[in-house]
Amino acid sequence: MAPSPPSLASPNPVAAISYMVAAGFINTMMLSSIKQLTNDLHPFEIAFFRCLVGFLVLLPLIWRGGGFGLMRTTQMPRHVLRGALNAGGMLLYFWAVALAPLATVSAIGFASPLFAALLAILILGEKVGVRRWAGLIIGFAGTLVILRPGSGLIEFGALVALASSFLWAGAMIVIKQLTGSESPLTITAWGAFYVGVFCLIPALFYWQWPTLEQWLWLIVIGIMGSVIQFSLAKAFSLADTTLVLPFDFLKLVWASLFGYLLFSEVPSLWAWIGGTIISASAFYIAYRERLRGVDS
Repeated sequence: MAPSPPSLASPNPVAAISYMVAAGFINTMMLSSIKQLTNDLHPFEIAFFRCLVGFLVLLPLIWRGGGFGLMRTTQMPRHVLRGALNAGGMLLYFWAVALAPLATVSAIGFASPLFAALLAILILGEKVGVRRWAGLIIGFAGTLVILRPGSGLIEFGALVALASSFLWAGAMIVIKQLTGSESPLTITAWGAFYVGVFCLIPALFYWQWPTLEQWLWLIVIGIMGSVIQFSLAKAFSLADTTLVLPFDFLKLVWASLFGYLLFSEVPSLWAWIGGTIISASAFYIAYRERLRGVDS
């Protein structure tokens, strides 16, 4: 996870929090739509159409940002790797939504920043102290609370969600490496392209042409995904990570509410406890990185 900048050009805490809350709420709406649609379409096909619509939404920004000349890069292998990791994370995440309660998937999703911090240590050689190590250990203990190994009650969908979080974290590390030489729009454009390509391959094995109603839902899911990404980017650009990150925890509230009202899912107490631990740990690690950014 990249540290927040020591200062922001135009800080606006209220707007930043609003964007973060909106992102979490829309994310839960998107997951609910995906879960409903998996009754008729395979999650892998839904993931591909999410990528396709997201790429089409991105095309005007690519054109305004310099056209397809923007796609010139000297880091193609890393773009391919990022696309593969991102696609794997998305495919598994959509699959987990079909298998497990929304609250469980949302709670385990909080582990992505923890995996990213751990990979930054192992791959990028980032130096950490005892406090951040303690935050990581406590956070991963939260995932064990949700999974409860040895209880004989481990949900396969929860394991799929955990694997998804790990792949998302790997993509974050590659993106962090790319930011040293590539523009944000170039990274986003190649990411959208390769994620779509890698999602298409497994989707073909389960392909069926959507009905008109399903097309509408797929378009809505793709648009919501793009709105979520925009809202997160705005939230982090308007305030420090340590201010807005705690509000990401509301995703667990929305997921529990939507899961109960739409799918008769009763939220697990373990998902709440584990999700709280993971979210608090991720916030603490972001706080420590913020302090490190200020000190440097």
